[in-house]
Amino acid sequence: MISPELATETQPPAMGAVDPSDPLLPMELLELELSLEGYDGDADFCDAVRVAAARAGGEFLFDLPAEGLMEDCRRIAVLRIPSSDSQMRIVLAVLDHTGSEIRMEAPEPETAHIVRFADAFIKVLERF
Repeated sequence: MISPELATETQPPAMGAVDPSDPLLPMELLELELSLEGYDGDADFCDAVRVAAARAGGEFLFDLPAEGLMEDCRRIAVLRIPSSDSQMRIVLAVLDHTGSEIRMEAPEPETAHIVRFADAFIKVLERF
């Protein structure tokens, strides 16, 4: 499920500033969330998130174990999705601790280092 903060909070800039009044951004997140709603743990987490991100016009960047980074989850996938002004926004797809549900979350201060790493990762990829 989409956390309430994802659609309303401003997150640290990642590949351009995010406009919280952007009317298309919540729709993109909704599409992404709906694509992941049927996940039941049988399919591979990364594959499911990669397909959902592509359908929303975004990209799967990487995933990592969530231990010590976030509560109540097993893995974190880092995605970048488009907004209406052609900028990209970093969001997190989080696999819950049971491995049966994926929820979307905006980066928070506790995960800002993941966004910084994602930005650096993107810059390296864009060089080649």
